[in-house]
Amino acid sequence: MRRCRLQDGGAAGRGGGGGKRGRRPSQDGAGGLMAAPKMAAREKPAATMDEPSEREEEEEMRTRLRRKRSAPPEPAGRRKPCGAGGRAKRRPGPASPLSGGGSAPGGLPGTMSSCGEEGATVEGSEELSNGMNLMDFSDEILLHILRYIPVSDLVLNIRRVCRKLAALSLDKSLTHLVDLHKDYQVDKDKVKQLMREIGKEIHELNVAGCYWLPGSTVDQVTHCKNLVRLNLSGCHLTSLRLSKMLSALPRLRSLTIDVNPGFDASHLSSECKATLSRVLELKQTLYTPSYGVVPCCTSLEKLLLYFEILDRSRFILSGQLMVGESNVPHYQNLRVFYARLAPGLVNQEVVRLYLAVLSDRTPEKLHAFLISAPGGFAESCTVKNLLDSMARNVTLDALQLPRSWMNGSSLLQHLRFSNPVYFSFSRCSLSGGQLVQRVLNGGKDLRSLVGLNLSGCVHCLSPGSLLRKAEDDVDSGIVETLVASCVSLRHLNLSAAHHHSADGPGKHLCQLLARLKCLLSLALPVCSVAEPSAAAADKPSVQPASGVASQGFGKKVRIGVQSCPRNCLEQGSAKPSVFWTLLASLPYLKKLELIGSSFSSAMPRNEPAIRNALPPCGRAQHVGDSEVAAVGQLAFLQSLTLAQLPSILTGAGLVSIGARCQHLRTLSLANLGMMGKVAYMGALMDMLKHCKCLRDLRLEQPYFNANAQFFQALSHCSSLQRLCLISRRGTLQPDAVVAFMTACLEVVMLHMFTGESLTVCKNLQQSLIWSFQADRPALNIVIFPLLHEDLTEVIRDVPMMHLDEITLFKSRVAEEPPNLWW
Repeated sequence: MRRCRLQDGGAAGRGGGGGKRGRRPSQDGAGGLMAAPKMAAREKPAATMDEPSEREEEEEMRTRLRRKRSAPPEPAGRRKPCGAGGRAKRRPGPASPLSGGGSAPGGLPGTMSSCGEEGATVEGSEELSNGMNLMDFSDEILLHILRYIPVSDLVLNIRRVCRKLAALSLDKSLTHLVDLHKDYQVDKDKVKQLMREIGKEIHELNVAGCYWLPGSTVDQVTHCKNLVRLNLSGCHLTSLRLSKMLSALPRLRSLTIDVNPGFDASHLSSECKATLSRVLELKQTLYTPSYGVVPCCTSLEKLLLYFEILDRSRFILSGQLMVGESNVPHYQNLRVFYARLAPGLVNQEVVRLYLAVLSDRTPEKLHAFLISAPGGFAESCTVKNLLDSMARNVTLDALQLPRSWMNGSSLLQHLRFSNPVYFSFSRCSLSGGQLVQRVLNGGKDLRSLVGLNLSGCVHCLSPGSLLRKAEDDVDSGIVETLVASCVSLRHLNLSAAHHHSADGPGKHLCQLLARLKCLLSLALPVCSVAEPSAAAADKPSVQPASGVASQGFGKKVRIGVQSCPRNCLEQGSAKPSVFWTLLASLPYLKKLELIGSSFSSAMPRNEPAIRNALPPCGRAQHVGDSEVAAVGQLAFLQSLTLAQLPSILTGAGLVSIGARCQHLRTLSLANLGMMGKVAYMGALMDMLKHCKCLRDLRLEQPYFNANAQFFQALSHCSSLQRLCLISRRGTLQPDAVVAFMTACLEVVMLHMFTGESLTVCKNLQQSLIWSFQADRPALNIVIFPLLHEDLTEVIRDVPMMHLDEITLFKSRVAEEPPNLWW
């Protein structure tokens, strides 16, 4: 059956006759957008004994429709409308914010019903007049519904459905912000048309990560004369193109750009520099040693710097970075300074040049100072002067420093804080006493604190740091102080450390953290959720040698692995675990990370692949399928990371997560179960069949076989966009990969680092690019042997958005302050 056709808001076939395609539309715009076709109960005529029941009517309708499909088409003049008592069937189709199913011409899904061969009425005339029509809603309600639809779809598709939607789709409340970030289906033609249609109405434009758009398409931003905020991160920009673009944007106040090799600030025109002088917020990603446009931004209040410079650039530090009269950064109005460094000495050298100016004239309005640097970052004289100046002149509400600047110093004693919002002491030697006295201010009220990152702080939950061992228990008093002070905490990271709890009522770390009812994201080490009683039961006791014989002749005992899986799906029959209780008290948790304290990914940033992994913590052996099943309680969970859980046997808990966590969008699994065999493969495939909203999937397992059964199960994830597989000794089936890419039309990123040969990887990669690049402009495929010596060179060409968000493993809870950027 064909669908009813809606033309400019006209009622197709109103009154029961077969509507013609060229029919003149009505002016009220009340065409076939039917949200509630059922007649109101009070207006339905009373049924008589001779009238059939509702079920009989539906059965009769199905019979008539089956007969009609099998019968030859009737002449146009003999067609009959659907009866008034009947109910039209909808075509199955994707759901949308406007309706529950079906699809309509003009790009508006879920708005049209079908009845008859050429589009007769959706209902009889009597029900159409009494039923609820979506166009009868007020403009305010319709505008609220349309906010859930991307602006590109509103302008290019939905606007053409009817006159009323055409007017509402161009409402200023919908077109002021255009967000194309991760809109992988937008191509250069759509962007150009969008800029021509509503360019003058756009105030905020986010094109971050649109690496597939050519530079000529990015030039279309000049149509947006009223832009206030512009995000061009990941786009192709030269200094000349940037100069031309910014010269046409006099109202710009917030800017995000990449500074690539070859950038020359001398190419910026005077009009461009005038625009930059009014910019208040700047975010720069540096791929070459440069100040970028910072010296031109004389009114900066917020500065975010991301250093991604390769080490080979150390030898080409040009005179552009020499502090001179014309290129000195202006920090006098600065309020927020943030710098994130990739591994490499050159990034440390460049950031010191930025800090040199800041140390001479520390701005009095500075309230957030954050530097994230991996590894060692030596504290120079410039840094010491800067920190001393900050201790004297500023009051902070957000702080993050490299561990080498914090360890062994008395900096926390001298810094002043006022209503702190975010703290990060990642990898620092921070003791529990320092945490309570200097960070938590002696346990006073810290309701303002929203994010706290203590990842890698081995001693932060124990009173003394020098004598503590990894197997020692945490001090429950310190945890109680933390929980009582930070009642509004929303993001907490305690990963990469051994946080063991003592046996006793109310002293377990999970029981104490359950009081933080506002938590939205949480990262914990695997050993921290283990039951103390189970760990104590497995401790070897001192017994005489004769006691060993009681095990039986030839009987071997497996140490560290559960002899049989616990019933992970029927917690009601037994006492729930402390981890189960924790998650039950955090119903609104959106992001959860459970990472082994000694886990490290096989693919680090700028180094060869790691061949040998460290063994897991002993207590992690007591965290298995039952604890994983507890995650299924989180109905609003959107992101889940599970890494280094050696006691995963069947993976039954994964099935529970897939069936119950229907909002799950990001899933990362690494080193689950025994390393030599993927025993949870069957459960994983069952889980994937339920993950209809899953967009990003990362799997890291040493011996993972990406076979046809796996990709067939993965094809059920209809929303999947990015897939990353990392397996040191893993294999893949090229035909299964091609079939998967053919079935999953939304996939735009496929990264596979396995144990296959270089020839197999290159042939498969070229075949996929040749087959799917034309239909998927954002397609990014990298297939390469994990242990190949050129791996670091290959991943450097991966778009930073994919590399940072999914390919490289890291903990992302409380990684940055909330709302750091728009």
